Amino acid sequence: MTAAHDISADAADIRALMQGIGVAAKAAALELASATPESKNAALHAASAAIRARKDEILAANANDVARAEDNGVKGSFLDRLILNDDRIEGMAKGLEEVAALADPIGTILAAWDRPNGLRIARVRVPLGVIGVIYESRPNVTADAGGLCLKAGNAAILRGGSESFESSNVILSCLQDGLRAAGLPEAVIQAPPTTDREAVGAMLTMVDFIDVIVPRGGKSLIERVQTESRIPVFAHLEGLCHTYVHGAADPQMARDIVLNAKMRRTGVCGATETVLIDRSVAPGLLGLIVDDLSAAGCEVRGDAAAREIDDRIVPASDADWDTEYLDAIVSIRVVDDVEAAIDHVNNHGSNHTDAIVTSDADAAERFLARVDSGIVLHNASTQFADGGEFGMGAEIGISTGKMHARGPVGAEQLTSYKYVVRGTGQTRP
Repeated sequence: MTAAHDISADAADIRALMQGIGVAAKAAALELASATPESKNAALHAASAAIRARKDEILAANANDVARAEDNGVKGSFLDRLILNDDRIEGMAKGLEEVAALADPIGTILAAWDRPNGLRIARVRVPLGVIGVIYESRPNVTADAGGLCLKAGNAAILRGGSESFESSNVILSCLQDGLRAAGLPEAVIQAPPTTDREAVGAMLTMVDFIDVIVPRGGKSLIERVQTESRIPVFAHLEGLCHTYVHGAADPQMARDIVLNAKMRRTGVCGATETVLIDRSVAPGLLGLIVDDLSAAGCEVRGDAAAREIDDRIVPASDADWDTEYLDAIVSIRVVDDVEAAIDHVNNHGSNHTDAIVTSDADAAERFLARVDSGIVLHNASTQFADGGEFGMGAEIGISTGKMHARGPVGAEQLTSYKYVVRGTGQTRP
């Protein structure tokens, strides 16, 4: 893999480089579209084996990335997302195996019918073609995105963040090891050999080569992609997630879910950022929830009603209700009822993931039906907002848009369909 400093920063050079990557990706996508499920799965298993075999190499590259990030002042949840360890590397390897174990989506007949004139029509699942993935920080996205695109018969151009450049390059090399072992073209999964931001700009205009862009990162990245892209985008906006503790919630369940939803991993997009609690149970339950969060090292901010109940809560500003902290900070608001909770979520959330904790089935169904998010949960932590937890093996992101894919974007969501019509010589009168 060519090192970043070997590539000229001249914009014309970068665009020419990206053009070459696009040409190779389009050709590889055409070849991959007719690959057998067995060959794709063989590539995934070989890539998984390569990740395990090259673990020390991945860890060494990651140590360089982490050291450079720390020198640049990176800390907290952003640094946590960058760090790899034995468990996270094993998770990448297992994730590829789980993707291989999924049913192959390509060629699935979604619907079929016969017309009175004898024509037989079928709607058949096909790959999207070439998928451009632009992401920040997490090197494991290289394995997840590459593996899912491969399973769905798509070529992938992966543009990871500069902070994870070395780690992602080694993981990419493992994926390409798998492709070679299965007799598939290496160009099925590629990455620009540069950290120059011009590579992102080039990707967003490569309409002749890339069929869809999937951005995964912070608000500024998503906004840039949505503003500049001339290619359809699977939007993955910030994870401004909520956990609502209804008046009929089991108290211990509510405490367990809130603590897990906020503090299991604060830097993931499914982490709860705002807790809503019914006024009827707040006097008895809110202090216990604050006990749990404070003991775990979480700063708790809240509205006036919450602070009247527990003076450890610091005042929340208007901006707090619209902030994705990705850190050990949570805001708490006391609400009157389920309707007020739904109103808050729909006005302040990012359409990502939101949960209700309650034993009242009617309240749960109202929340699940009326909260306008890609993922809604009843009596479960928002940290389950993950394709692996949905049985998808992995996910390329959580789409918060409403067109095509929504929620976790796994292999099946990285496909389209076409109509296959078979006749016996029919002509139209």
